Amino acid sequence: MNELKHIPVLKDAVLRCFKDVNGTILDATCGGGGHTRALLEQNKHIHIIGLDTDLDAMSRTKDIRPTFQHRFQFFHCNFSYLNLFCLQFDGVLMDLGVSSFQLDQAQRGFSFQQDGPLDMRMNSREGISAKVFLETGSEQELIKAIRDFGEEPQWRSVVKQILSLRHSISLETTFDLVHFLLEHTTLRRSKKPGIHPATRVFQGIRIYVNQELDHLQDGLTQAFDCLNPGGILAVITFHSLEDRIVKQFFNEKCGKSLHCLDAEPRQFKQAQASLMFKKPIVADDNEISSNPRSRSAKLRAIQKNL
Repeated sequence: MNELKHIPVLKDAVLRCFKDVNGTILDATCGGGGHTRALLEQNKHIHIIGLDTDLDAMSRTKDIRPTFQHRFQFFHCNFSYLNLFCLQFDGVLMDLGVSSFQLDQAQRGFSFQQDGPLDMRMNSREGISAKVFLETGSEQELIKAIRDFGEEPQWRSVVKQILSLRHSISLETTFDLVHFLLEHTTLRRSKKPGIHPATRVFQGIRIYVNQELDHLQDGLTQAFDCLNPGGILAVITFHSLEDRIVKQFFNEKCGKSLHCLDAEPRQFKQAQASLMFKKPIVADDNEISSNPRSRSAKLRAIQKNL
């Protein structure tokens, strides 16, 4: 049932980005295959390779293979290991963040709106769960997750209470964590309409557990290196930390100014690419009403120089 509700974010804008691309496109975050299917339907001359670190993604895309015969292949892999494939692409798409599939599956532990094991890993075979992180993380690691990655203004209260109470209170499920935050930290006083007090904490822990920003930086570099001349790199972000990394990377590739601590205050590099549009594309009111997840989405794209 969840698959029927899946709507790829900014689909029309993605199709416009790749409308003139012929050859091989990498969908580096294949997920449910929404963007992949739309691209294959738009252009019968392209071949798509799909990657995803989520073990469940292969089963979600199984109906694409027979429909499009030999024009689609899927591999279970994080895009930060893209260079292992030794392939060149005419386009690369990255749709970052947590998919609706992951949020809708309580057992994955991503959502504070459903009770499930406190896990939050994109790949349950790698790394440590959110539960283990909260039990064993140092003060600095917790600060990095809650303050830096979650951008939670009340991070001091959250970190202090986790350190003080984690040996006396068991946090086994997502609802355990939500109740802990509301009962033992100043987050219970949050009165922002429409935003759950636990939102930023969950975001920060998820990003930390999955090393999302490190993978993103590596993935962007490798994706650009794997692009053929004239190839397009398009990235959809969902929060400011991701978008800041993508914007800075794109600016550098387009020869815009860099801020260097151990060199001149402003330094310019030779342009290796050009921006496809000056400002990021965002969802219009119609898309937001039909797909609320698109509200925070931003699409940026660059084209590698010939």
